[in-house]
Amino acid sequence: MTNSPLTPGIVPARLPADNIAANFADHAAALDPHEARVAADRCYFCHDAPCITACPTSIDIPLFIRQIATGTPDAAAKTIWQANILGGMCARVCPTETLCEEACVREAAEGKPVEIGQLQRFATDTAMAKGQHPFSRAPSTGKKVAVVGAGPAGLACAHRLAMHGHDVVVFERRPKAGGLNEYGIASYKATENFAQREVDWLLQIGGIEIRTGVSLGRDISVDGLRADYDAVFLGIGLGGVNALRAPGEDKAGVQDAVDFISVLRQTADLTTLPVGRNVVVIGGGMTAVDAAVQSKLLGAENVTIVYRREQEKMSASGYEQDHATNAGVRIICNAAPLAVHGNGSVREVEFAYTIDTPEGLKQTGETFRLKADQVFKAIGQTLTLAETGLVVEQGKIAAAPAGVWVGGDCATGGEDLTVTAVAQGRDAAEAIHASLMAKG
Repeated sequence: MTNSPLTPGIVPARLPADNIAANFADHAAALDPHEARVAADRCYFCHDAPCITACPTSIDIPLFIRQIATGTPDAAAKTIWQANILGGMCARVCPTETLCEEACVREAAEGKPVEIGQLQRFATDTAMAKGQHPFSRAPSTGKKVAVVGAGPAGLACAHRLAMHGHDVVVFERRPKAGGLNEYGIASYKATENFAQREVDWLLQIGGIEIRTGVSLGRDISVDGLRADYDAVFLGIGLGGVNALRAPGEDKAGVQDAVDFISVLRQTADLTTLPVGRNVVVIGGGMTAVDAAVQSKLLGAENVTIVYRREQEKMSASGYEQDHATNAGVRIICNAAPLAVHGNGSVREVEFAYTIDTPEGLKQTGETFRLKADQVFKAIGQTLTLAETGLVVEQGKIAAAPAGVWVGGDCATGGEDLTVTAVAQGRDAAEAIHASLMAKG
């Protein structure tokens, strides 16, 4: 992502270093102990606790909030981690406004839920700061499990297997562990290298070896792992990005939003990161919002998200959409890309207005163009895998051979959420453990 003669509008240092540092600071200040106690006192500690049902990892939310209210945040953190070992990151990136907090009785009664996400962050941050891992390994079982992918699903699976006494080797194609948490979310959501600090903390359980730079299909195979290990878990995510299928999308200045976010997350000095003056992001999910907002924070003058359906159908939550518009991002809905125009590099993107009909999405015949020197594609990811023995349906792994479990974004039923991936990795670990113990 360096400036080139073909992309003269994409340049670094549109803003002074101090402005960029302020823009990318923690966007949600952590609660202090007094604020946490006050927030915890708002909980009704419901017996039927709809917030637990709304949490994909089924954290006992009333219990951990009561533990905060009674001055024992370390106990609260352990309650969280028993269900979600990546509870610290989930507190930062989960769309709590559409999960636990939307189900909160206070939300229904007053329109202001208990700040569950902030309380979860307070508890986990407080306990992690002490540097002590709360869990220990069971006696060694002598079993060895391969985990492919060091993202949320793979890490959750590895940790739970290690707790049960199994030895785990995690294979990761990238230079660092963390997956989506390290490479795929907005930088201001997880500041101060939190993703890697959480990985290091998780590995304190022992019994987990991480091997980076190892790719499934190139360096290892499912069949090879099945032969060498007692069980295999695949949490490989989605490596490919869907195409626009519009003429000109190969022009300079057009790139995948996930690549932009990944590079941004690994760039120490953000003043060196080029960004356009007029940025267009095509898509309606969290990746689109993260790319758009961060473009604005880097100094882009005009940033527009364009989504092909009604705004209510955007997969990015209403909270995130509001965050984008408050940052100065414009959102245009009911418009699909027709073509990318420019002589070698992008200068405009042409769109057609759309309507939803019983027969599907249709174009109205009206078109418009947006000036652009940088375009980010954020229209979903797909599985890129050439492996035998795996059944792939609609871009997800639907079935795997005996002895192989699958979870996270790559699996049928997987969602683009850290918390869902953690739940699937954890549950797969329990299934693997039961299977291995049944075999003796």
